[in-house]
Amino acid sequence: MPAEILRVSAEAPERHLINYAASFIERGRVIAAPTDTFYGLCADPFNLYAVERVFQLKARPETRALPILVSSIEQALMLARDVPDAFLTLANKFWPGALTLVLEATHRLPLKVTGNTGCVALRWADSRVITALIEAVGGPVTGTSANLSGRPSCTNVGQLVEQLGERLPLILDAGDTGGTLGSTIVRIEGDRWSIARQGALPDAEIQRAFGT
Repeated sequence: MPAEILRVSAEAPERHLINYAASFIERGRVIAAPTDTFYGLCADPFNLYAVERVFQLKARPETRALPILVSSIEQALMLARDVPDAFLTLANKFWPGALTLVLEATHRLPLKVTGNTGCVALRWADSRVITALIEAVGGPVTGTSANLSGRPSCTNVGQLVEQLGERLPLILDAGDTGGTLGSTIVRIEGDRWSIARQGALPDAEIQRAFGT
């Protein structure tokens, strides 16, 4: 069946629509919702059935970790182990925003979510829809881009329906995200950091945050 599409305000997401979407995630379903870059696939990262479904929907290799979206730095800290100072430096400066931080995951997270790497990719997106959804669910959600692996990421529902419209039960439509680049990914290992993927946040901004 085609996905149910719900139009939601990007600036002031309607609570009843967000609660309805959250009920899908609470039942182990996977839905699509807009972030500040592209549309993403949102599911409960602690539900192994839901996690497996995300990999299936995207045809994503299971060796690739699923990014996790949070709604606060404190929520992110609960998913990481031995949090380095570099993480706090970047999170405090650039979150919410288009920056994904990769670091060692807590044992609370299923290993499958990490792509069996033991590392977690965390982001606090600058999206009121995603923030409201996380708050309604009561915890973080997955945030991998809502597209088939190898296909372009989607900035609007038309693109999303073309790729995944028959595979999803629900899509929250808040219009075009206007995204052109994905989030910048920074890997943090102790005192060391490196840019794993260039993206919407310029490398120079990250270097300035560390005074380099």
